[in-house]
Amino acid sequence: MWLEIRLKPAEIVPCGTIFVGVHNTCPNGTIFVFYASPSPRSSWIDIISVIDSNQIVGLRKSRSSSSSSWTTRAQELLRRRLILEDDFTWKIPTTTTTTTTTTSSSLEDEAEDGKKLLMLRYVGGVDLSFSKDDPSMACAALVVLDLQADATLNVVYHDFTLTHLHIPYIPGFLAFREAPVLLDLLDKMKRDSNPFYPQVHAKLMVPFVGFGLACHLGVMADLPTIGIGKNLHHVDGLTQSGVRKLLEAKENCAEDLITLTGCSGRVWGAALRSTRGSLKPVFISVGHRISLDTAIKVVKLTCKYRVPEPIRQADIRSRSFLQKNQGVIKKECD
Repeated sequence: MWLEIRLKPAEIVPCGTIFVGVHNTCPNGTIFVFYASPSPRSSWIDIISVIDSNQIVGLRKSRSSSSSSWTTRAQELLRRRLILEDDFTWKIPTTTTTTTTTTSSSLEDEAEDGKKLLMLRYVGGVDLSFSKDDPSMACAALVVLDLQADATLNVVYHDFTLTHLHIPYIPGFLAFREAPVLLDLLDKMKRDSNPFYPQVHAKLMVPFVGFGLACHLGVMADLPTIGIGKNLHHVDGLTQSGVRKLLEAKENCAEDLITLTGCSGRVWGAALRSTRGSLKPVFISVGHRISLDTAIKVVKLTCKYRVPEPIRQADIRSRSFLQKNQGVIKKECD
């Protein structure tokens, strides 16, 4: 749960301070992290990005002047909760929605122990679009698609919010800047008991950063999440040009998928040609509570174009929302 709370007057707590607290009675410690930013409405500090806020029992301020030292610690504590294997109660449809309409009789399947398994139906995507007039002003979008309604991947839910991103960008810690507003959209949907609440979530991001935004969102929302990237930054000997050469190689010309294994032997993810004849792959990485094999299957189910449809729709709609609300944005900037 990400909330906004009040702590101390601004003259007591310097703006820009990142706090980290740990609830020591829990086995691994319950983490809460928040960033102090000036409130435009009062002389108090707005504290945002609270993790497990109902477990707060104390507050500890960083002794270091470096914000990154505490975000590193918070990120490491979150990483301990990360699950990199399938951990869900649904099953992936055996037929793709792009070629075959799934019938209502296939909404359930039977597991080996006789229990009913729901088929994967609702897949969400999130994205942020930024204002050209003010880079700190962004529109966050949440879109949910129905895989089984028909063969067209219909959008069954969307929501938007305009937000000021007060938290500064710290290299390697993008999630602390962007995750709060995205989690707010998911939390709003969950509070309303929306029937289209997604079973798995995808986010367009820079892949293979170790513990990125998809991991962060997954752990915080307790949802299976997948990271999708259009570009690949150099990591463990892997480069975007090198991957394209592999895809173009004669032995791989008939393949649409390449597993990306670095020089260290670590499997970082996969490069997928999501449309026929495309030389530009998308890069898939595991977020939380899902394996790479399953993540690849979900991405294949949701691709009508190069980028998976939930993310593509979130991007289109967030940009459109920004354009339609330029007047509101200019007032906010003024």
